[in-house]
Amino acid sequence: MPPILDHPLRYRLANELHARPFPEMTACSKVVHLAVKQPKEAVSRDRAADLAHLTDLLDRHGAPHPQPGATHYSGRIGRHVLKWEQHTEFVTYTAYTAYTDEAGRQSFDPAAFQVFPEDWLEQAPGERITSAMLHIAPRPDAAVIDASLAEWFVPESLAVAEVLDKTTVIGGDFRIDPAGHQRFAVFVDPTLDPRRIGRLVQHLCEIETYKAMSMLGFARVRALSGQLSDLDNQLTELMIEMTGGETPAGVTLPQLLSISAELETMAARTSFRFGATGAYEAIVNQRISVLRETRFMGRQTFGEFMMRRYEPAMRTVKSTETRLQTLADRAIRAGDLLRTRVDVERSAQNQALLASMDRRADLALRLQHTVEGLSVVAISYYAVSLAGYLLYPLTMATGLSKGMLTALVTLPVVALVWFAIRRIRRKIG
Repeated sequence: MPPILDHPLRYRLANELHARPFPEMTACSKVVHLAVKQPKEAVSRDRAADLAHLTDLLDRHGAPHPQPGATHYSGRIGRHVLKWEQHTEFVTYTAYTAYTDEAGRQSFDPAAFQVFPEDWLEQAPGERITSAMLHIAPRPDAAVIDASLAEWFVPESLAVAEVLDKTTVIGGDFRIDPAGHQRFAVFVDPTLDPRRIGRLVQHLCEIETYKAMSMLGFARVRALSGQLSDLDNQLTELMIEMTGGETPAGVTLPQLLSISAELETMAARTSFRFGATGAYEAIVNQRISVLRETRFMGRQTFGEFMMRRYEPAMRTVKSTETRLQTLADRAIRAGDLLRTRVDVERSAQNQALLASMDRRADLALRLQHTVEGLSVVAISYYAVSLAGYLLYPLTMATGLSKGMLTALVTLPVVALVWFAIRRIRRKIG
């Protein structure tokens, strides 16, 4: 028997699950993370420009190029290992390196970000949506961790948790430091598998990146709130006018259609951002859940921080999305009601017009009957005259005068004319 044929996409789809392996990191590592996004129309951007920008960075270090059309890349650039990923709206660069000397142990040194040259950053096909520095160190005792966190982060917004079955302590305050980066501290058990460390760092980078991307939806909502309130007030006023019935429906309907069109336009322009915000929020919550957090020294966990600071913003986005859809539905229903009212008014006008036409038709019929009577008289007059001319020679034979002869034929002629007209009208009917 011939072998079974494979689907053309079988291997590609299977390999897609393994296309982005987690990095392997030691317990003494420094990580810098950068996410770049175009400010507008990021989904339809020129993705070749992303690859060209990556290639420029690789050329500076003599590193091999990615494959044409690649959406991910991993390779060494100098002392660092670079992991590059292209997403729907943005691209991310994550560079990490191990340190052994005392200078490398310095936490959150802005010089670590120099792996991305300034002139190269200026040529980026987009803008920075977020950047982060992660300091990974062997786990000391709790007092040293507490002192380090107090030195590096703002206590009011600091989130700390034990993760990975209490083998690791992570901390961060989700604030931008003076160098323009987010900071995360990771204290790991030196015996922890490098792959688990790499997965943890990847999760932290994704939490920060997707949090920043989802907050774009919140920014869009804040920009729309005033416009939505104005449209809500206008729609309410139009509904009140419709209820009062003082304003003609023909005047209210164009205004209502204008509001409905504006709401539909807003919904169309924000549908992708609202959908993306929901997807990014789900990723953030999922990444936090897989950390399996437990409380460390009574401090708030990452999940609690998100519940207090992040979730209200996401609920605002969801409520605004619902409000926009509700307003659009209200406008549609109001338009339907107003169109129904206009149709009823037009039906009443049509009925009045038909009644007027009936009256005019009745008058026309009466006038027609009158004209028919006059027509009988007129035709009979000419018929009697013609008959008189035909019968005048008989006056000598009969001894009757012309007047008497005309009088004798008048009634029969009139009767014949009337009968002929009636017959013609019946045939037409």
